[in-house]
Amino acid sequence: MEIYSVTAITEADFGCEESMREEPMALLKLKALGGEQECEEESFRFAEVPESVLAKQGIAEGKKVCFAEDGSIRKYVRVVAAVIRDTKHRKGKIFATARGYGEYKGWWEFPGGKIEPGETPQEALVREIHEELTATIAVGELIKTVEYDYPGFHLSMDCFFAEVVEGHLQLKEAEDAKWLSQDEFDEVNWLPADRELIDCIRGVK
Repeated sequence: MEIYSVTAITEADFGCEESMREEPMALLKLKALGGEQECEEESFRFAEVPESVLAKQGIAEGKKVCFAEDGSIRKYVRVVAAVIRDTKHRKGKIFATARGYGEYKGWWEFPGGKIEPGETPQEALVREIHEELTATIAVGELIKTVEYDYPGFHLSMDCFFAEVVEGHLQLKEAEDAKWLSQDEFDEVNWLPADRELIDCIRGVK
């Protein structure tokens, strides 16, 4: 999947006296991230997007976007998630939390959050878990990077095994939490992207 940075947004119909469009359109100038030619016009891509979509998804200059399988544009959000295991006291059970806010309030997920500029995924995960759950974790191997198209954005989620090395897990943002055995994974209502991770950790001890 190619990721783009929005370098400019203009009116798609600028300079036209009449337009047959049903709603106002914006023209996005997109720069492919990681491209070698930073200044050549050929390295840019242009896309017309309804202004209502920009507003709904919070797409603005400087934001990252990508294209879904159906060709529609999505805001690109990169996050990290921790599959925290307790192999000492709970026979390898996995820690899960219920989201305490937003559209998916009450849905279950693996704790984590967004990567800040300058952070590695592992550094971001240690920080997020400490902020949300007060404990310090050691980050283990990468399990999988889940790519999932939600209606309003594309989620790219780096998922790591982890374990608590200092402190205790205490909820600061989530509304509930459980230690789940593999036989109990299907007893909670997982967020769609997190559910894609379940099959990867079934059978792992």
